[in-house]
Amino acid sequence: MLKLSVVVCVYNEEGNIRPLVEQIRKALKKYPFEIIYVDDGSTDNTINEIKEILDKDLKLIELQKNYGQSTALSAGIDHANGEYIVTIDGDLQNDPSDIPAMLELAEKDNWDLVAGIRKNRQDGMFFRKIPSRIANYIIRSTTGVKIKDYGCTLKIFKNDIAKSLGLYGELHRFIPVLASLEGATIIQMDVKHHPRTKGKSKYGISRTIKVVSDLLLVLFFKKYMQKPMHLFGNFGLILFLGGLGINLYLLILKIFGHDIWGKPLLILGLILLIAGIQLITIGIAIEILMRTYYESQDKKPYKIRSIS
Repeated sequence: MLKLSVVVCVYNEEGNIRPLVEQIRKALKKYPFEIIYVDDGSTDNTINEIKEILDKDLKLIELQKNYGQSTALSAGIDHANGEYIVTIDGDLQNDPSDIPAMLELAEKDNWDLVAGIRKNRQDGMFFRKIPSRIANYIIRSTTGVKIKDYGCTLKIFKNDIAKSLGLYGELHRFIPVLASLEGATIIQMDVKHHPRTKGKSKYGISRTIKVVSDLLLVLFFKKYMQKPMHLFGNFGLILFLGGLGINLYLLILKIFGHDIWGKPLLILGLILLIAGIQLITIGIAIEILMRTYYESQDKKPYKIRSIS
């Protein structure tokens, strides 16, 4: 079995292909390894650049279209054969020379995931660093998984942990949380970070806004994935009982001759009753969906055009 599989997801990175492959090969020359490039629907010359240097240790997966980083990572991980799987950016900002030290740390104390922390991050303050810090703080505070730098792609996983992450949508920034859900042991270490010299960044301040919506999904995964009725049912029951209490109170007033028609409290009581019933019904429906999810076929969220 190979020691390492290095998964690199790229979208329009033609100028960075050859330098990164050379750096990876130099850094990992003492290990049996493979490099898996996943092209996420590039429109420039990225695919041709990779095909020109294909070798026994370099594999290319061409996706049918641009799916996004999470889905591209999932495709690369699914096809990785290494005992450990490394994820690294394709823009030369991560440094492959950090991989041996991360592997040594993972093997020494049997860590399931070693996450990089970009030391002296070489990105713009307003559009990259500040949004990243805000996102990191929000994720740490709400999930309880205390990772300093969620945005650093450079990570090394045990094969079984990586393959159980279930990446899709925009969940790549929550990889440590997803790994934690699988019971993974996680440690962090400082890694080098370089300024981008070629190509155009695909990240911006808008990513921080997306974190909030993705975070709701991850929190659902973390706390209620296997027990959705505990979330929807509890809220529904509270609303239903509140509405029932209000309407019983109004019924007593009506019995004693008071006019309750048109009172805001009556409207509130009815709304709470209906909302409570709806949430309980949703909880039951999602409970059935979750059972179907766990028992359904292993369908992938991507289509591959070709594998070279």
